[in-house]
This record gives sequence, C-alpha cells and structure tokens, in this order.
Amino acid sequence: MLRACGTGVGPQLLRAALGLGAWPGPERAASGTRGQGWLQPAGHDTGVKVYNSLTRRKDPLIVGSADAASCSYVRFDIIRRILTRVFGCNIIMVMGITDVDDKIIKRAGEMNVSPASLANLYEENFKQDMAALKVLPPTVYLRVTENIPHIISFIEGIIANGHAYSTAQGNVYFDLRSRGDRYGKLVGAVPSPTAEPVDSDKRHPSDFALWKAAKPREVFWASPWGNGRPGWHIECSTISSLVFGSRLDIHSGGMDLAFPHHENEIAQCEAFHQCRQWGNYFLHSGHLHVKGKEEKMSKSLKNYITVKDFLKTFSPDVFRLFCMRSSYRSAVDYSDGTMLEAKHLLLAAAAFIEDARAYMKGQLVCGPVGEGLLWERLRHTREAVKAALADDFDTPAAVDAVMDLIHRGNGQLQARTKESSGPRSPAVFGSIVSYIEHFFETVGISLADRQFVPGDGSQATLHSVVEELVRFRLKVRQFALASGKATGEAQRQQRLDRQPLLEACDALRQDLTAHGISIKDRSSTSTWELLGQDHRPGS
Repeated sequence: MLRACGTGVGPQLLRAALGLGAWPGPERAASGTRGQGWLQPAGHDTGVKVYNSLTRRKDPLIVGSADAASCSYVRFDIIRRILTRVFGCNIIMVMGITDVDDKIIKRAGEMNVSPASLANLYEENFKQDMAALKVLPPTVYLRVTENIPHIISFIEGIIANGHAYSTAQGNVYFDLRSRGDRYGKLVGAVPSPTAEPVDSDKRHPSDFALWKAAKPREVFWASPWGNGRPGWHIECSTISSLVFGSRLDIHSGGMDLAFPHHENEIAQCEAFHQCRQWGNYFLHSGHLHVKGKEEKMSKSLKNYITVKDFLKTFSPDVFRLFCMRSSYRSAVDYSDGTMLEAKHLLLAAAAFIEDARAYMKGQLVCGPVGEGLLWERLRHTREAVKAALADDFDTPAAVDAVMDLIHRGNGQLQARTKESSGPRSPAVFGSIVSYIEHFFETVGISLADRQFVPGDGSQATLHSVVEELVRFRLKVRQFALASGKATGEAQRQQRLDRQPLLEACDALRQDLTAHGISIKDRSSTSTWELLGQDHRPGS
C-alpha cells in the first residue's frame, strides 16, 4: 500500500492516504547500520529503487502485489502516474480529510460559522485546486467526522495492548515509554519534548494525544472517556488501517511530516496491529521555497501564492515540468525565472513536434536525414528514461534524455528553400513524436496546448483568431507567389504587381513576432507558435 500525508489547503484539513495493498509474507532483515531493524518484504519486485527514509538508502521497491498502489499532490501524482503507466502498478488511493481540529475550530469561531461548514469550504477549494493542477482524484475520500466510531475502537485497541492510558480529565495519551527504543525509526535521535503546561495530565512530556477532552463550546463526540474529539495522528492511522489493514507498502509525504506525524503513526499502528513493521517504505518530498530564501513556502509564513493566482500566469503543465526538473526529495526554488525555463522547454518540445509533423506531411523541406542515427538515439532515450525512472523516480535525468532527443531531432530538420531530391525518412520522426508525446502524457503533461499558459474562454477565442489570421495570410501569400499561365514580360509585371502583397505578408509576420507569435512558412502551408518572453525582439 502506498500512502501519502500532505499539508492541506485549510488548517490541517487534508491528509492524503494512498495505498498499494500489501499482504503478509516472508520477510528478511536488511543489512546496513541504519537499516538493521528493517525487514525487506517479499512479494512483487517493481524494478524500482526508492530512497527509503527508514533505512536512509535506496532499497528495491517490493510490494505485496502489483495490483494496487498510490500517491498525492503534484510531485507524488507524477510518481503515481509513473508507477501505473511505466511499471504496471494498479493504483488505489484513499484520501483522509481532517475536517475537525484546533485550527478549524478556532477559525470557525472567528468567522461565526460552524466547523463543519468551514471544513466543507476548505475541502471543495482543495478539490478544485487539485483538479486545476491535473492531480488525479483519489479512489475514495474518508472524512474524520464520518469515522469517529472506528477511531474510538482503534484507541481502545491500543489501550488494551498496553500502549495508551486515559486520564481523569478525559484525555487519552499514547505511552511512548511502552515503545522502548523502537520509537524514532525515521529520525534516529528523538528531539527533546517541549515544555508542557503545568496543568498537563500526561504521565510523560513526550506522550501524545489520541483523544482530547472537549473544551467549552467546542464540537465533540461521546466516548468511553467522556466527550471529546480525536487527536491528529490517530486519524490517519485509523483511516489507513480501515482500508489497508496492518501493512503499508509505501508511506509518502512532505519531509516535515516525518517527525512527529509519521513517527507517531508508526507507533500507533504497530501498537494496535501488534506487528514489527507497519510501513515498509517511507518516501519524503522536499519543500517548495521562495527563491533566495531558506524558508519554505507556507500559509503560516504568509509567503505563498495560491493555486488560482499561480494559474493566472502559468499553466499546470508548466508547473509539472518545473517539479520534474528536480528530484522529488529535494527542496525546489520557486521564481518566475524558473517557471519560464520550464515553459520554454515545453515550447521547444511542442515546436519540434510541429516541425516533425510538417516534415512527415512533406510541408517541411530539408536535406537528407541521418535515419540510422535517429533510430539509435530513440532506442537509447527509451532505455535511459526507464532507467532514470527506476532509480528513485529520477525525473530530471528522464527530462534531460528526452530534451536531448528533441535537440538531435531538430538538428536533422534543417529547412531548405529549394526542394530536395534526396530520400525522406518520415517513419523515424513519427516514432520520435509518438514517444515524446507518450512520455509527457505519462506524467500528466499535454503538448497539444502549445500555448502553455492559463486559459479561459478569452484564450480559446484568441487562439481561434490567430488561426484564422495565419490562414488568411497563407492564402494571400500563395496568391502572390502563384505564376499562373503568364510568361515573359507579363509574368514579370505580375510579380511586380503582387510584390506589395508579399511585403504585407512579411510585415504581418514581423509584427506578430513582436507580439510573441512566430509564423513559419512551409512549402505549401504556414504554421505558428507562441514564443517565450526572452525570444521576443527587444527582450
């Protein structure tokens, strides 16, 4: 089972739980200092190696079955697509929604609305943002407030197994001392607990809440320990266990969730299920940073950009390629410059595909093509991309390999003004186009929209207007170039008469270039594309 926890759009609202269903099977202890206690699972070897936070090394990704797996948000959505479409895993995704917690209750009070209505607003906004970013939806959503009985039962199981205790105030805490040295799998040395309030009813400062006693005027549910509501960590453990049982293949999320959230989930689940190893692999992604600053982009630091505002400037396809240009484990700097770099790469890929198609149709005339070299480069690219994706989802190396293929293909498509009598090689370009489009489609990027800019009705209208303008210009240009049946002096005069039309066509092409629209005249047609800002005159 693959599972991901991520920070939500609302305060602690959404946690993504994703699963690749795993079944108990023979296991063996892995070697290595950090991974001495890790049990390498038996099952289906995906052919992928992943960096496992449990062992702090790359381990072969072995899952219980190839028939189930999952991930979340853009970086993990890309991994989810790769596992599905490259390595043949069938994805099952369950998203847990934290629709009640301290921050939601506080904010709802400030707005004079119910916590349920505020949480519903956060949830719908989040779903809209994910759809706008082309993140695949989960198989099912599970809300905390709809699973309170299951959470209470899960807590009762932990208490019965001797790993938690209730207090006279109606709180329930996980007893970390009962875990001994098994706590801290993800971080090694456990940080010292922060100072507790003087009225704390914990036995030990490091214990964490499973059930919180209700405070005045707060939403609550009845329980064996009195009215209250769940703690944060227990929600995720219960929801994932409801769907996937006692074993996770992969648990994923942002690096800030490794401790204490994921560490506490491990403690809870292994205590409840009485198992030695609940999660086999933990994948953690790096943060999005504001370029030039060490701090991560976050709502609490007020240095973030909303998805809706972002999509006014860049498209979701551009953002996906931006994410792919760095390892999912590394922090990545956000800036307009880095986004424009990603946009220009997509424009280059789209332009090559358009040129290659024009060549296949006989509209682009060029010299003899090194067909054998292109077939070999295509074969090499296929192997390099799959090897990169199998190496901890190394998308930067995969993108570099594809862009190198495009560069080499462009080198063969050198247009000539005169017809070439040499042999043509459309098949190899057809195969290259098919592969490049398939690669980008695999990770959720469409090259069909060559603008790679946000679009509403006005963008679609603008696209249609440019299409009609280029089509009209082509007709005028073809008329001006046609010689008809005239010969000799009559033909010369005809050319002089039509010269202003050709000059007007050239002037229109230059004017459109100044506005970022490049027109390319082929032998029998004209095509157009949008230029990046730095390719425009004067930029």
